Amino acid sequence: MHAVDREVISQILAWLRSGSRCWLATVAATWGSSPRPVGSLLGCNSDGVLVGSLSGGCVEDDLQEKLLNGELAADHAQLFRYGVTTEETEKFGLPCGGHLDIIIEPQKVNNQTIDQFEQLYQALHERRWMLRTVDLNSDAVALTSASEPAPLNWSADTQLLKHTYGPSFHLFIIGAGMVSHYLADMAKMLDYQVTVCDPREDLLEQFPVDGVTKVCDMPDDAVRAFADDYATAIVAMTHDPRIDDMGLMEALNTRAFYVGAMGSSRTSASRRERLLTLGLSAQALSRLHAPIGLPIGSKTPPEIAIAVLAEITAKRKTENSETSALANADGKNPALA
Repeated sequence: MHAVDREVISQILAWLRSGSRCWLATVAATWGSSPRPVGSLLGCNSDGVLVGSLSGGCVEDDLQEKLLNGELAADHAQLFRYGVTTEETEKFGLPCGGHLDIIIEPQKVNNQTIDQFEQLYQALHERRWMLRTVDLNSDAVALTSASEPAPLNWSADTQLLKHTYGPSFHLFIIGAGMVSHYLADMAKMLDYQVTVCDPREDLLEQFPVDGVTKVCDMPDDAVRAFADDYATAIVAMTHDPRIDDMGLMEALNTRAFYVGAMGSSRTSASRRERLLTLGLSAQALSRLHAPIGLPIGSKTPPEIAIAVLAEITAKRKTENSETSALANADGKNPALA
């Protein structure tokens, strides 16, 4: 999940606790270019306060007006499509031929609804996955634990929305050096939660980036404790094999979607030989991105940070596309493993 979507869940919970009537809107499907992906969330309360985004500003004002006027989802969950006509497409700035399907749910202020959003909020805080199933025929909502991420699934035939909520993307950095400084700063701009791990207490204390979690521990222990999930990218940035290798031995056997290590081609080749000697399997080692980052000719710490984040972003997008394609092909929700 992105930070803006977590904010929607938090705000809806706050509205419900205060007794305020509100709606949750979810992007169920898109055709053509879309500024926000499927699964994006928006909340609106009876005072017209909006949180989140469905289209980057294209349809939010119109949706707000329809909700407050009672034209949409007044009492029951409802699917609504923007972009049915050419006039709508032009009016809302949607791409040519583009459609945007939105499921809007009025949230009842009762103990059951509040309890469900509390469970969802707590799960996200603890980096756990939850499957939320909405039946538009009956307005029934079920919340169950999920073991792994999955693409949103909307069935027009059964009128069932299955949406797996998960933690925000997390960048776990081994080493508190100069490149890590720029990497952490840029990753925060890209909506990552950032953890910096370094057993060298003096370097960690001097790390200048605010808003990151600092862990003074050996990297293998820290990876086990903080970085073993599908939404995490792990990067080893110290250039010290005594530190990096320990972290990589653990990281390459986690569920992290990306593992990379800084170093030249020669250094990376030596590292691979060393890790195999230490007992890491060839299959696990095949996951390692080293030399780290896209080959953009980067030399300076900021350039290296850009290259690393570009490669992590490409990995995220590729896996999301492949997973969505598989889901569309066979109706299943495969993991982003």
